[in-house]
Amino acid sequence: MLLNDISGVIVDSAMHVHSALGPGLLESTYEACLIHELKSRDLLIQNQLALPVNYRDIQIDTGYRIDLLVEKEVIVELKAVEKLLPIHQAQLLTYLKLSQKKVGLLINFNSLRLKYGIKRIAN
Repeated sequence: MLLNDISGVIVDSAMHVHSALGPGLLESTYEACLIHELKSRDLLIQNQLALPVNYRDIQIDTGYRIDLLVEKEVIVELKAVEKLLPIHQAQLLTYLKLSQKKVGLLINFNSLRLKYGIKRIAN
């Protein structure tokens, strides 16, 4: 699958979850439901994947976690916040750089219309 195809399936799946649940729930609830939706579409999902930091030839496990890695290619960072901030986009971009992935999706489920809570970030 191409990155754009994977991203499209993720966005469509997130829309289904948001339509069913609406805004106002915990991030962990949306994560569990999105995992279920993506698995039902036969996508490979890894959740809460450890993301070590490589610094000066050493690997440091600092407790960073990727919310979802879909098809080993697309990072999905989930939020349930009032408003996406620039730091949320910076966090996803840093995760993309550290993991050497090219595409990530930042999805804020606490939006009245989910289409306004989705940002695609490329490394």
